[in-house]
Amino acid sequence: MSTPGTQYALFESAEPMPVEQQVVAPADRRFSDYVVYVDESGDHSLASIDPDYPVFVLALCIFHKRHYSEKIIPAVEKLKFNYFGHDSVVLHENEIRKQKGDFAFLSHLPTRKEFLGRLSSIMDASNFILIACVVDKVRLSRSAGVASNPYHVALGICLEALRNFLAEKKQDQLKTHVVVECRGKREDSELELEFRRICDGDNPGNKHLPFDIVFADKKTNLAGLQLADLVARPLGLNYIRPGQVNQAFDLLKRKFYCDGGRDHVGVSYDNVGLIIYPPQKAKSPDEPTEAVAPTGNPQST
Repeated sequence: MSTPGTQYALFESAEPMPVEQQVVAPADRRFSDYVVYVDESGDHSLASIDPDYPVFVLALCIFHKRHYSEKIIPAVEKLKFNYFGHDSVVLHENEIRKQKGDFAFLSHLPTRKEFLGRLSSIMDASNFILIACVVDKVRLSRSAGVASNPYHVALGICLEALRNFLAEKKQDQLKTHVVVECRGKREDSELELEFRRICDGDNPGNKHLPFDIVFADKKTNLAGLQLADLVARPLGLNYIRPGQVNQAFDLLKRKFYCDGGRDHVGVSYDNVGLIIYPPQKAKSPDEPTEAVAPTGNPQST
């Protein structure tokens, strides 16, 4: 099998672009410097819990708009042109992993390794901030009952962490758009109601949160949503199987919002940028997770 064309370098320069340059902002500015893309992994039902994947993960990828527009979008577009010849393909973790549809060519191992390496290079070079909540559905069902909604629980936790991040950047008084993928008319309506309830003051600080939710169909082909889609599942797998090699998580842990700024990237993110819910009891490092142990092939979920 021939290797797809690779005529476009993903990045024009290896130099990382500063994402927080000081600029003189107009007095009447309306929007923050950041845009947030959201995706989830796992279903939010507590009535029937998959023993192979008993978690729900909500992941928020926060991009500085200049970095996103000038670096990330072009890199993703070039990747698509290199491997598909056009840019209408949507990068979807499930299809990439299972080599389905547009990604059937990844059944060729050398091509798959090359493609995944280049995709990883984009993730690694992307200066996004990651905030995520992993909901242990087994423990949540025990403590809150099957009527609880893991998506809504995780949303409240993540929006509070997002508020803290924007406050650090002195951007918490400006409108920040939170882009989520459409799931269905009823689900979207319920999510919007919950989102606005949280932003109207039903949050730990009883503060108004200047966030606005934007629903986007996957067909809109937004690079930010596609990167968020690639993020969520590795976080769930790391929680379920903490002893298993997880190269994606090793890359992502340097993206988490953390205490201490850049000096603590990759180490001080627990309960800051990565929140486990319900909170875990104190346990020894070798004690297994309280989630139901998986019984199937990791690639089957």
